[in-house]
Amino acid sequence: MYSKLQYISQGNTLQEQQKNIQKALENGADWIQIRWKNSMPDELFLLCKNALVSCRKYNAVCVINDHIQIAKELDADGVHLGLNDDSIEKAKNILGDSKIIGGTANTISDVLKRIEEGCDYIGLGPFRFTTTKENLSPILGLSGYGKIIQYLKEHQTKVPPIYAIGGIELQDLEAVKATGIYGIAVSGMITQEPLNIQKIKEKLA
Repeated sequence: MYSKLQYISQGNTLQEQQKNIQKALENGADWIQIRWKNSMPDELFLLCKNALVSCRKYNAVCVINDHIQIAKELDADGVHLGLNDDSIEKAKNILGDSKIIGGTANTISDVLKRIEEGCDYIGLGPFRFTTTKENLSPILGLSGYGKIIQYLKEHQTKVPPIYAIGGIELQDLEAVKATGIYGIAVSGMITQEPLNIQKIKEKLA
């Protein structure tokens, strides 16, 4: 069973990224998604390599955002692909069936497409406005999640775990969970306060 909490790494430098990932692991994060936009290729590779070693030490899942080839070369646990990234099919062909392949979605049609593509999990958002991600898709809010989850219950028999993402705060968790979402993926809430990890896990249990 997948963890209900994904930490999406944050930081403007290699040192910041590594420090934030390490703090998350030390405080109980068991799923790290490495995301570092606008990084230099050699620094990103080094971050992924070092983070994977740390994740292995803590028995945490290590998924790499966007970069299928890095995931392949380092034998990471999987890859997460955005709506404008490489295709899920390409990731499956390169990484094989044993690796985790996640995909982003913003609308019900995106979600159905991700299900058809065979994604292992779906990151659905954004929940609200966030400065963490550029070129943000339309905000879903609680009502957006509720409508999509209800539609899936009525029309789909097999749905992969769906994670809410985008600007989620601690006080949102009960309402987000009530929509029927599987889990959440967060950056700022953990980067700013790694002790939130245990609180989040308790609320999502």
